[in-house]
Amino acid sequence: MQAQDYPGAKWALGLRLNGATEAEIDRLYDDGAILRTHVLRPTWHFVLPEDIRWMLRLTGPKIRQSIAGRYRQLELDDDTIRRSHVALATALQRGRHLTRTELGEVLRRAGIMPEGQRLPHLIFSGELAGLLTSGARQGKQHTWALLEERAPKARVLDRDEAIGELTRRYFVSHGPAQLKDFAWWSGMTGAETRKGIELAGAALERHTFEGNDYWFDATLSVSRATATAHLLPNFDEYTVGYTDRSAMLHPTHPFRPELFAFSSILANVVTVAGQVVGAWRRTVTREGFRVEVRPLAKLAAAEHTAVDEAGGRMSRFLGRPVEIAWVDT
Repeated sequence: MQAQDYPGAKWALGLRLNGATEAEIDRLYDDGAILRTHVLRPTWHFVLPEDIRWMLRLTGPKIRQSIAGRYRQLELDDDTIRRSHVALATALQRGRHLTRTELGEVLRRAGIMPEGQRLPHLIFSGELAGLLTSGARQGKQHTWALLEERAPKARVLDRDEAIGELTRRYFVSHGPAQLKDFAWWSGMTGAETRKGIELAGAALERHTFEGNDYWFDATLSVSRATATAHLLPNFDEYTVGYTDRSAMLHPTHPFRPELFAFSSILANVVTVAGQVVGAWRRTVTREGFRVEVRPLAKLAAAEHTAVDEAGGRMSRFLGRPVEIAWVDT
């Protein structure tokens, strides 16, 4: 699950885990039951410890290739990267967890300048190499730890096994979806995505609709979408996991980019029955949180009720009151 927005990604988990709370997810993250690293596309994702090594081995080389030009701009050659890995590995031995600032000081003492974007890219390199991963937070600051200490029992799959497993997992959790959606989400080539379909075998089924092939879980039971509302966070898998997002658009509520953060459907969106009906923004209040909802058009009473219920689910997740405030647009 994409996790560059840590608070948003926690809420994305809460939406999918019945009864989960933010405090529980923070605890699991700090304990290392959930890890956060750069994998798939070049951004942070939540990954389970048992899956992190095979996923990094499968997708890491392509990510490194895609950012090679940026490393040259930052004058980070192979020798500098190698020396940074040695310094960071030494500093994090015996269960130490260090913040970004502390890792910068480690590199500086090793004669490697961490200024500007050099530090995050050297940490990024350590993650892709299977050296570093997320550690326990220190207050509001994230830390890094040694992957071998956080995930000592991580599985290792050969390349074909990894391609088949990643393909199956994507279409079971995101299907119906097209191969181009999976290629975007995974960072794999067209040839690799087609091979993944073959390797997944009978676990997936195909359906052709309006000239496009869609793949999905072979055990999926189809039902009509209900009028349930969701307050989806930035970069939620429901929006970020596809290249074709046309099915998310409401037929009578045209998408208005000006209502959304960074003018994108990848921002905080309100959905009813799976279609985007508005934007939302959360602020802290003395009592709890205020969620401003900006609808794309006038909503029916039942849709209002569904959004209010979504606010109640967020309140239970956060453990504090959530007030839904409707903003005229």
